[in-house]
Amino acid sequence: MKNIDETQPAEEQPQAVSQAPMAPRWAAILGLIAFGLLYNALPDNVTIGPNWLPLVLEVLLIVPILVSGITKRPLRQEITRALIIISLATITTALIGGVILFVVTIPNKGTNDAKVLLHTAILLWVSNILVFALWYWEVDGGGPKKRHEHKHEAADFMFPQQADGNNGRWAPHFLDYLFVAFTGATALSPADTYPLTRRAKGLMIVEALNAMVILTIIIGRIVNIL
Repeated sequence: MKNIDETQPAEEQPQAVSQAPMAPRWAAILGLIAFGLLYNALPDNVTIGPNWLPLVLEVLLIVPILVSGITKRPLRQEITRALIIISLATITTALIGGVILFVVTIPNKGTNDAKVLLHTAILLWVSNILVFALWYWEVDGGGPKKRHEHKHEAADFMFPQQADGNNGRWAPHFLDYLFVAFTGATALSPADTYPLTRRAKGLMIVEALNAMVILTIIIGRIVNIL
């Protein structure tokens, strides 16, 4: 009969890694409302329809999501995602339309309109960052819920914290995607977060093109007027 050495240490059991909770949606909802407020501050000549219209549509679309959260009766994932995608499509159309209209109306502006042009350019540039931060937030891995289900592994974007596989220990929040959008609109290229899929790369291309138009053509025109 084999003797058992009781002095040997017991085998260490692998410790379970605690998974990061699902990133909250409230920051993204605030970003959506912030775009509506910025768009409402734009001059009428660079807006598609009434400048208050996107804000009203956003509120109508996010009310069901807010009500479901308050009443603890969550909507089906398909319905929530459809409402958000419709909201994003609405504000993206408003943004790109605003940039095009601003470029078209620049030749009609004189020296006295320099401050108005600068004010509008800043609003459009900040709006561009917000819109694409919201797109990155919702597109990456199929949205926050699916990212949580897949343990926050890198999907459409890879953050530095996900380079080792992550294993659910870290979850990207809306501020992380806002930073990605900010660097894309300033450096016109990724910083420490890399797009991995074609749709992520396509979104970053569109954001960079919008930023290039605003920062070069529009701001350059203002400098000439001044």
